[in-house]
Amino acid sequence: MIATLDVAPRLRTGSGRENTDRILRMFARFVGVGYVGYLALLLPAITTSEPRLQPWWTPAAVVTVFGSGIAIGFVSFRRDTRAIRITAGVAALAFLLAVFTWPLVWNGPHLPASDAVWLASFPGLASIAAVIAWPTAFAFVHLVVGCVAVQLINAAVREDVPAGMLIPEIAFAIMFCTLFVGGAAMALRTGRILDATTEETHSAAAAAAAHRGRAVEQERFADLIHDGVMAALLAASRRQPKAASARLAAATLRELDAIADGVASDQSFSVAATLTHLRAAASEADEHATFRVHGRDVEDLVFPADVARTIASAMSEALRNSRRHGGLSVTATVEVVVTEHGIAVQVIDDGDGFRMSSVAPHRLGIRVSILGRMRQIPGASAEVASTPGQGTIVTLEWSAQ
Repeated sequence: MIATLDVAPRLRTGSGRENTDRILRMFARFVGVGYVGYLALLLPAITTSEPRLQPWWTPAAVVTVFGSGIAIGFVSFRRDTRAIRITAGVAALAFLLAVFTWPLVWNGPHLPASDAVWLASFPGLASIAAVIAWPTAFAFVHLVVGCVAVQLINAAVREDVPAGMLIPEIAFAIMFCTLFVGGAAMALRTGRILDATTEETHSAAAAAAAHRGRAVEQERFADLIHDGVMAALLAASRRQPKAASARLAAATLRELDAIADGVASDQSFSVAATLTHLRAAASEADEHATFRVHGRDVEDLVFPADVARTIASAMSEALRNSRRHGGLSVTATVEVVVTEHGIAVQVIDDGDGFRMSSVAPHRLGIRVSILGRMRQIPGASAEVASTPGQGTIVTLEWSAQ
């Protein structure tokens, strides 16, 4: 059974509304500051209209309308955005409540034609609060109802205002407020789109990472079967020296145990494990190839897993190319040199050789499987030297950075 790694990144905890909530808080603070500003600007108008209304209404309306609006800014600093939405909904309803109760508490006399009821100054701000609290369609209904209602009140309480001005004033109020309310709605929609895109990206990344993890483990298992198990069985069937067969079998069993125990596939290779891996790969690619190791044993040198596997794969490709193009008469030798800083592997054959310029572009064995493969590993290099009639030398090197 293939042991798969748990490589899928964890999705961030939370509601997945980071961008929407950030924009929501920004508009909540904008609305809160807006209510403070309008309260300061409208105090003279509020004071002027107070004698024309029931005595209790103006203090109650000011506290309800402006208090709930300013509160939106304060609750925007809370972690839970539900409080923002609830407070914004209260502010939006408080504005409409004040508008609809105005006719019930109006005592007169009429306002001058140049004046207006103070509620007519900020229906758009109350509708931005509605955007924060409710779906966009409801917020625009709030906008239309609020604008129409305050303009009707204006027409009713001002003196000497032509009736023909009512429709243009309503239209202007709706269009003017729509600019800001529509902007707020689009900004929040953009936040929701960003959040949805982020969640989809995270899900796709998790799925891709899980797929890569399974692919790595499957490749690891396939390599082990290909390079270890089969090589060990071939070595035993050809009656090679028992000591070499035993070492190869023991190394293969250790890797199988590591897979069973869930050991990570990117675990570093020791020098001994690297040499065993290379020897197994060479034996599988060309059973007649000679494998020699030079250099002293370096106890503290380790090879990244991808380095050991890449060198082994490139070496195997070089041996297969030699056998494929030279036939059984070609003799191949693998020379491995281990130093304190890295490793060098040479695959030498006495075949017919070739010119690199004569290799057709569609022949990818050298360009991709050897040179390209080694080029992807930091600190690694590859070189192919061949002369017609004098054989080929493939050199694979890696140095610790």
